[in-house]
Amino acid sequence: MPIVVNLDVMLAKRKVRSNELARAISITESNLSLLKSGRVKGVRFSTLAAICRYLECEPGDILGYERSDADLGGEED
Repeated sequence: MPIVVNLDVMLAKRKVRSNELARAISITESNLSLLKSGRVKGVRFSTLAAICRYLECEPGDILGYERSDADLGGEED
């Protein structure tokens, strides 16, 4: 998938544990784990905003893009 989730990097930079972030933004630890691993199809802007607010970062610090041939012709599973 061309979208890369760097949430674990930001958590390490901010010295915040996953369970602390999950509690602070009111999502389950399992959902946060799925997001960190990139195994989600989408994320709500409100969730992304809450993460950015808590970690004092920008969406681009959490999400990245890696060019691939797969993103030209449709979805990759």
